Amino acid sequence: MGEVAVSDPGELHPLGACRSIMLEKTQVRIVAGSLRGRRLTCVVHEGMRPTPQLVREALFSILGNAVPGRVFYDIFAGTGVVGLEAVSRGGTSARLIEKDPRQVTDILKYAQEFGVGDKVQVLRADAYRWAERWLPPGTSPVNLFLSPPFPDLSEKAEEFLALVTTLLEKAPDESVLAIQAEEGFPIDKLPDSDLWDVRRYGRNMLLFFVVSRNPGTVPPAGTAPTPPGG
Repeated sequence: MGEVAVSDPGELHPLGACRSIMLEKTQVRIVAGSLRGRRLTCVVHEGMRPTPQLVREALFSILGNAVPGRVFYDIFAGTGVVGLEAVSRGGTSARLIEKDPRQVTDILKYAQEFGVGDKVQVLRADAYRWAERWLPPGTSPVNLFLSPPFPDLSEKAEEFLALVTTLLEKAPDESVLAIQAEEGFPIDKLPDSDLWDVRRYGRNMLLFFVVSRNPGTVPPAGTAPTPPGG
């Protein structure tokens, strides 16, 4: 399995801080809602990009009242903490897409342990292939969150941008798609790049797009639609 370093609860060290350490055990905490304070122990490996707590808090603060009553898709789920946070904050259900079988097992374990197993569905799948087959669960708006591994933002940038386009084409009206990226991400290559709401948190960025199927409701060029709660 490799060498494992144990960090303080909630602390995530930069992956490059110690190249001799391949794996690092840490804890992440659900911030608010019915599961507030619950912790997940996870092992961070090279290429994995857990969403920092500050960024996660900002994500849900901006989504605001768009979380309760909606299905939340946590794509590239990793630890699963974002999807579990969505359920904690009133999401109807969370559907998590993750290809690592160890992560899938851990997410299911915590969902059962936290008493929300009936609201959490975990699909072991490649996110890109899943998106090609995905059909929304009806016409009600959903939330889609994408936090891809480090290499996908550089080595697979074109494929990732195509994934975003596919999801936006399929998502129901008033759905919100959010991306966690980092400085250097090619925002200008996103579909309708001038309609994204971009928020920056150090090197991290959150990008929001509100789907509008009614041409009359699309804001003028250069004016990003504000996500609910934002």
